[in-house]
Amino acid sequence: MAKAIKKQALGRGLSALLKDPENDINSAEDKNADKVVGNIIELDLELIEVNPFQPRSHFNEEALVELSTSIKELGVIQPITVRKLEFNKYQLVSGERRFRASKLLGLETIPAYIRIANDQESLEMALVENIQRQDLDPIEIALSYQRLIDEIQLTQEKLSERVGKKRSTITNYMRLLKLDPIIQTGIRDGFVSMGHGRALVNIDKKSDQIDLYEKIVENNLSVRDTEKAVKEHQEGGNTPKVTAKKASKSPEFVKEGSHKIEKHLDAKVAVTASEKGKGKITISFNSPEDFDRLKKLITGA
Repeated sequence: MAKAIKKQALGRGLSALLKDPENDINSAEDKNADKVVGNIIELDLELIEVNPFQPRSHFNEEALVELSTSIKELGVIQPITVRKLEFNKYQLVSGERRFRASKLLGLETIPAYIRIANDQESLEMALVENIQRQDLDPIEIALSYQRLIDEIQLTQEKLSERVGKKRSTITNYMRLLKLDPIIQTGIRDGFVSMGHGRALVNIDKKSDQIDLYEKIVENNLSVRDTEKAVKEHQEGGNTPKVTAKKASKSPEFVKEGSHKIEKHLDAKVAVTASEKGKGKITISFNSPEDFDRLKKLITGA
């Protein structure tokens, strides 16, 4: 307990150091830089701006409320990372969910690691840390890889070393960006999987991609069925044909009930059922936090 109190007091002391104009730190060579950089500081939330390089564009509001509840009970367990812009002004590098949840809770300060970095270094840190530590959807990951290659001038081989992923994995993600934007949105929203996207990208003509995409959603085709349809298209050169067995028409009680379930859970729900009433329900989730949210809604605990 004594150690925790000492650490917290140290953070407040360093915060005071940062607020002293005579100790303005802008580089690693400046006086007292070693006391600040790499240490945990209790930083005023109002001094921090959101990072424009943040690759994540979707933040589930309900998941943020749950995170804020956790922070209220346990505090911010993992500090955010910021970079110093100028005197008393900072920019997020990583930890935007914790930052947003803390603001939602009405906190005045948040524990933070302070880095001194230029724009390029900040972009690289933000993208790499998010790829490694956040549950981005496949398209967001692909866009992050693309930005690292375009803006940091990394080769796929160097990128592979930097993010700790196989080059083939990076290639598979980036190929998704060749899909029609409608299909990319479908992947982001969970209507189709990355596996479906990897199959569809082998079709050059965007209109044919969309034709098959619509059939995948309409008939609830598996990745294997999709791969088979793509192969038939490549061999025949015509609009992709769906050879998979079309899903049977859903009973009326399923149509009405699945809509209510989706509305209650705020999640994509797929229901298959026979006329006799036997079937199954599949619920999609986007992150561990989203899964916990759904678990609480379903189980009440």
